[in-house]
Amino acid sequence: MNSTRTLKDKIFLIIKGLAMGAANKVPGVSGGVVAFVAGFYEEFIYSLQKINAKAFKLLINRRYKSFVQYINGRFLGLLILGMLISYFSVSKLLDYFIEKKELFVWAAFFGMIIGSIYYIGKDFHHWNRKTVFFFLIGISIGIAISFLNPAKENTNLLFIFVCGIISVSGMTLPGLSGSFILILLGNYVLLLVDSVNALYDTLAEMLKGDFSFMKNQVRIKTLTILGVFTLGSATGLVTFSHLLSYVLKHFKNVTTALIIGFISGSLGVVWPWKKTIYKTDEAGILIMDSNGEKIVHNYERFLPDPLLAETWYTIGFVILGILIVLALDWYGKKTRKHS
Repeated sequence: MNSTRTLKDKIFLIIKGLAMGAANKVPGVSGGVVAFVAGFYEEFIYSLQKINAKAFKLLINRRYKSFVQYINGRFLGLLILGMLISYFSVSKLLDYFIEKKELFVWAAFFGMIIGSIYYIGKDFHHWNRKTVFFFLIGISIGIAISFLNPAKENTNLLFIFVCGIISVSGMTLPGLSGSFILILLGNYVLLLVDSVNALYDTLAEMLKGDFSFMKNQVRIKTLTILGVFTLGSATGLVTFSHLLSYVLKHFKNVTTALIIGFISGSLGVVWPWKKTIYKTDEAGILIMDSNGEKIVHNYERFLPDPLLAETWYTIGFVILGILIVLALDWYGKKTRKHS
């Protein structure tokens, strides 16, 4: 763990947090891929692993400095700060571009995933029967997940807590998109759109001295749902980190092969050329969420027309996505060389 980060390193760590937060919100994209490619995945997992009984004992005994040092708190704090900023800035900008230029956004992320597969695979020289088997398992699960149909929205708090635990899989396991899992569970709009918007509106009102939201039962219920989801996410983050820390230590080659498989399989989710299918009732009328937005049901994929100029623009964004990952790889090598 790097305890002597420069100001530049700290700024870049916040930017990496921004990237992780944005990636986690896009269905099909995994924030864990950002951590893997940017070179801080293992530090992220091992830092989370330190949130254990010893850490809580330090906290209870008010040994705050020792607590922060023990859990690598400065690293986690800057990363989480970037994620929080992302949810109220980058992710909203991303929502705008997905609405206006959806094809190009998907293309860029498709390219980033291709670049990630290259990045992880180029230094992996442990292919054998066992690792190939786990690679095939990973790619099979990734493809299967991309073709599942979503469930209906469910506001049961126990289910929301479970959604929180599952959703952080994208942060800890590269290639498994937590936001796409939430679509399959039927709660993507509720937890990553409605709840986040409710929190944003509440904070904006509180800054103006307006506390009328406390009488708004719908708002309070949405904030309660967000609180339970956050608690579930924190629980899942710590639990998964302990599990992954163990498998990375004892089964690193098999785990890496599985991750490469997951990421390869997730290409089906972010295939740029697809038509969004929205939820409808039995009469064929569109079902809207509480904000009047259409709810995604699934995607209908198709092959691009090579005669259209738009197809070549899209391919250009795929290449841009690949170049972004290669740039991150270059920066990671440069950072490690000077550290």
